[in-house]
Amino acid sequence: MKRGVATLRRFPHTGAMNLNIAIIHETDVLAKVSSPHEAWLVYQNEYRPGDAIAFSTDTEGFVVLRLEDFLAPTLVYAAKGTFTLPIPFGEKKICYPPLSFGGTVHYLSAREAEPWETEGTRDISTNPLDCHENTTIFPHATANVETRGESVFAARCAVDGVIANHSHGTWPYASWGINRDPNAALTLEFGRMVTIEEIILYLRADFPHDAWWKQAKVRMDGGEDILLHLEKSDKAQKFPIRPVTTRRMTLHDLVKADDPSPFPALAQIRVLGREAR
Repeated sequence: MKRGVATLRRFPHTGAMNLNIAIIHETDVLAKVSSPHEAWLVYQNEYRPGDAIAFSTDTEGFVVLRLEDFLAPTLVYAAKGTFTLPIPFGEKKICYPPLSFGGTVHYLSAREAEPWETEGTRDISTNPLDCHENTTIFPHATANVETRGESVFAARCAVDGVIANHSHGTWPYASWGINRDPNAALTLEFGRMVTIEEIILYLRADFPHDAWWKQAKVRMDGGEDILLHLEKSDKAQKFPIRPVTTRRMTLHDLVKADDPSPFPALAQIRVLGREAR
């Protein structure tokens, strides 16, 4: 099946990564581009249920992806394999900007990151493209519980880069919801070794609907737990730490404050770090 019009441009080979972008519908490829170093694709048709965006590269490395006009270009670490982003509809779409994935013209791009973009200390946790199906672009967030399985309470909402935390529900107020589970835990996978220097938490602050956590722990690869003492606040709560090198980290052992509300939640987590040497 062929549907829509694809416009593409190929760039001279100045890097080692071959970048592939495609619009697919089940087993049908509706549009695609493959190019070294940098590639873009214009898809001129409406998305329909069952459509998905697929990105892959044959070499691991850093890539800047823009796969939806209303999501910011994102620096990710891409492993070999295919990243598939199902086009969201209905309940699955309300955690994204209302105009996202709509219309009849869609611009998608990928390029190798420049060396200066990955040097020094930076945000290594934000990925608005993250989704349950993701296994190949990092960072990637997972959790052992998400409230009612709803998209607006999924783990990805805590790494989408949106810190609005004065309400809950549809975008921009999506958050990681724990369904009142005291054993809830959220894991960030980085896809390679990184050195973490600071952890920043934005608690959801829809008070008095919300409660908050007074304490949490962060566990690194080596099993070391870092204790965080939290406050009832809508502001960034920053925790500089002794630099620790790890491939993943888990936020766990969340201790709810003594508050009548049963609903603590996390609006956003930011991790500042650098590439491990």
